[in-house]
Amino acid sequence: MVETHSIEVASKGNSHIIDLTELVGECLERGKINNGTVTVFVVGSTASISTTEYEPGLVNQDLREGAERFAPEHGDYLHEKTWNDDNGHSHVRATFIGPSITVPLVSGRLTLGTWQQIILLDFDTRPRDRQIVVQVIGE
Repeated sequence: MVETHSIEVASKGNSHIIDLTELVGECLERGKINNGTVTVFVVGSTASISTTEYEPGLVNQDLREGAERFAPEHGDYLHEKTWNDDNGHSHVRATFIGPSITVPLVSGRLTLGTWQQIILLDFDTRPRDRQIVVQVIGE
């Protein structure tokens, strides 16, 4: 069986990180699948889905600084020269982290660690309404 759910969240952009764990859990509560896999996917090429401990030091500083060291906002990006825009770093960051994760679903619960949450990382340079697809496959 396959169930597909949609979540929409408003993001501020600029490495805004949003905890999606509760919203994904609400999708699972509405569904009928108790065992299988849950794929969480963000639509768009300047945001990513991952997991982390959603705590202020990581969310407000460490992850943002790590992204800046990896793909600096004011770096030299051919994408920006080609399209005359300002989000080349956003695409690079999102590409390397990736648009989705898959989490096992066991007895109706996401198999996450005690301090592990599902997060959206929005790297674009402006606020966006982000569509998240939650697809559950199982029984």
